[in-house]
Amino acid sequence: MSLDVRNPHSGEVDYRIDPVAPDEVAAACKSLRQAQPAWEALGYDGRTKVLRAFAAGLMKKKAEIHHALTADTGRSYISAMEIDGIPGAVERWVKAAEELAEDTGRAGAMPFIEYSVGYRPYQLVGVISPWNFPLTLSFIDALPALMAGSAVIIKPSEVTPRFAKPVREVIEQIAELEGVLTIVDGAGDTGAALVDNVDMVCFTGSVATGRKVGEQAARNFIPSCLELGGKDPAIVLESADIERASTSLLRSSVLNTGQACQSIERIYVAEPIFDEFLAKLVEKAKAVTINTPDINSGQIGPIIFEKQATIIADQIADARDKGATIHSGGEVEKHGGNWCRPTVITNLTPDMKIMREETFGPLLPVIPFDTVEEAVAMANDSEYGLSGAVFAASAEEAITVGRQIDAGGISINDGSLTGMMHEAEKNSFKLSGMGPSRMGRSGFLRFFRRQSMMVNTADVAPLAMFDEANANAS
Repeated sequence: MSLDVRNPHSGEVDYRIDPVAPDEVAAACKSLRQAQPAWEALGYDGRTKVLRAFAAGLMKKKAEIHHALTADTGRSYISAMEIDGIPGAVERWVKAAEELAEDTGRAGAMPFIEYSVGYRPYQLVGVISPWNFPLTLSFIDALPALMAGSAVIIKPSEVTPRFAKPVREVIEQIAELEGVLTIVDGAGDTGAALVDNVDMVCFTGSVATGRKVGEQAARNFIPSCLELGGKDPAIVLESADIERASTSLLRSSVLNTGQACQSIERIYVAEPIFDEFLAKLVEKAKAVTINTPDINSGQIGPIIFEKQATIIADQIADARDKGATIHSGGEVEKHGGNWCRPTVITNLTPDMKIMREETFGPLLPVIPFDTVEEAVAMANDSEYGLSGAVFAASAEEAITVGRQIDAGGISINDGSLTGMMHEAEKNSFKLSGMGPSRMGRSGFLRFFRRQSMMVNTADVAPLAMFDEANANAS
């Protein structure tokens, strides 16, 4: 049965996909396994040429891919950025491969044993990607896995699947790549079948679904890399530049309509500067424009997933009913699709949904604090620990506070730098994820198993050496 795909800008169903059945997933995985040894045998130089050809092919087909991404997400500029980011991502993993060196040496306690540690890729890696950045978050895992020598199968979100068709056409034009990279359409059943047929799975999405993926992977005895939700806090200290902080936090809260795991979702501001900061933030929030009716005009797009619009509206209503003050925005607007303007909210209490649950939308709760200790305690009062931000007069002052936040990536005097900085390794804390960092050197090494070769250069030990009688002699 076909799955309907909704255009978030128009609100209409105007596309359909045919889900790949579990037995078809198994057959695809079998074919990928058969092709993987030849792909690994190409070596880094050979795989570099192929992946550069793939990036070039995507750029030649940019108009068609851009059209697909725009139709699925309701935004144009960020869709173009997704495509333009692929060549740079390829080069980043090419560099990582060039820097990978075999570890060799001698055993300290037994210097007659020489060893070498090599790197063997997982044969088949599965990638299950989300709907907020369809192309980027499909290939953020797929590209380093391919460079490592793995075959890869990708299941995009059924909410935003249109890019798969033109990307498949690029893959089909590259003989060496066609056998080791497959994109399959489908929903949960297809994803579950993928997890049952791969050697490692990379999942980006919600905590609820990520838990299911992780549990299934554990039953299959395969590793899982889980990039999950966030409720990212920002702390604005009394010494901070208010103009800078308000500009940064507006952007990092509402860029892509807040539909990013690294979006700032809680803003804690020192009491002496609270009123001034709030006034500037509200002023800037009210000036933000939405890209309807003209998709090529406006700063934020629609809410991509209709279910997410319901969550956002529910959080606003819950906060309002419990006494919060809404200074801007404050509703989900219908213009064919669903839009929400930047919504600045104060007079919040810890029991409100907006303070506990991930929003994934352009809501900006702003909370005053009296002491740094209080701010840190509130920032850490969450089941999430993805990233955060601290603003202060100096980087040193901000870093001192940032080191106390339970999150993997802390932006200093800016927000959401984790989405721009790919070299710095960072782990997800708490329920925000599990597994090695997808950034930095670890983002490449996670696709390998280490294999050691140990060579005894001396005579071998006879069994008689371990005779019990020798115990008395010692």
